[in-house]
Amino acid sequence: MTPPVVVVTGANGLVGSHVVAALAERGAAVRAVVRRVGTAPRASGVEEHVGDFADPDFAATVVAGADALVTTVHPLGSGRDDQRRIGLDGTLVIAEAAVDAGVPLLVHVSTAAVYDRSPGTGDVGEDAALVDDDAGDYAVVKRDVDAALGRLAGTTRVLLRPPAILGPGESSVWNTVQPAALAADEARRHAIADQTFAWVHVDDLAAIAADLATGAIAPSHDPEAGPVEGGCTPVNVASGPATQRDYVGAVTEALGVEPTWDDKPAWTGQIRADRARRWGWTPRVSLEDALAELQAGLRS
Repeated sequence: MTPPVVVVTGANGLVGSHVVAALAERGAAVRAVVRRVGTAPRASGVEEHVGDFADPDFAATVVAGADALVTTVHPLGSGRDDQRRIGLDGTLVIAEAAVDAGVPLLVHVSTAAVYDRSPGTGDVGEDAALVDDDAGDYAVVKRDVDAALGRLAGTTRVLLRPPAILGPGESSVWNTVQPAALAADEARRHAIADQTFAWVHVDDLAAIAADLATGAIAPSHDPEAGPVEGGCTPVNVASGPATQRDYVGAVTEALGVEPTWDDKPAWTGQIRADRARRWGWTPRVSLEDALAELQAGLRS
């Protein structure tokens, strides 16, 4: 059987590199899109493609004949203009190229930050209210990317919505960037102990992306059974319950500093991932293991 051909943007990033690895494990032929030569993951079946996915000519070339496209790029830490130019406009360029090329499946790594998680909101499923325009740049732009992909007809689209993504790496927000900020600034060590810390490990996020891209999770006419064929289906990808006491407590313990627990209203609901589980996804990394990995990386 001919292996599926899957294009992955941001293949050298935290999520992208893990998606590439998961695809390689499943025997896929991967076109790993990166901006610099020699930065794509090295694994059997992985072919590096160097270029700008926001360039229509490059995008058309790299998606030609592919079975699936997985988009993972968003410029975290940039201003709203850069986030829109790369995360929204750039993603639409390669998504539209995939539609024009007849690629049957697009898997986009979105975020659970698109949901309104104000204090008292309760649990959040795929039908929950989204953030307003006055939310932060990241949440608003990611919301708008999802909406644009929802309007893009001609292929089956899946919007993966993970919360905080745990897992080691130089670009890891929650294992590297946030701990560094906590270490440098005492004010960042303030948290509300019982506030929900919704999370997923990058390995588990990569697993569902790879299962979708290789057809292990097949399209369906029912969004509770699989992505709607020809439609756009959001799916939350979140692991078990956790709080800021768990995350901030683990980080500050590893750093040898003290947290400050504030008494304020906070969101204490959960990101409901029942749909993903009905699709056959089961997270493998426990909170205990994820936090132990986080602490080991900080201590080393």
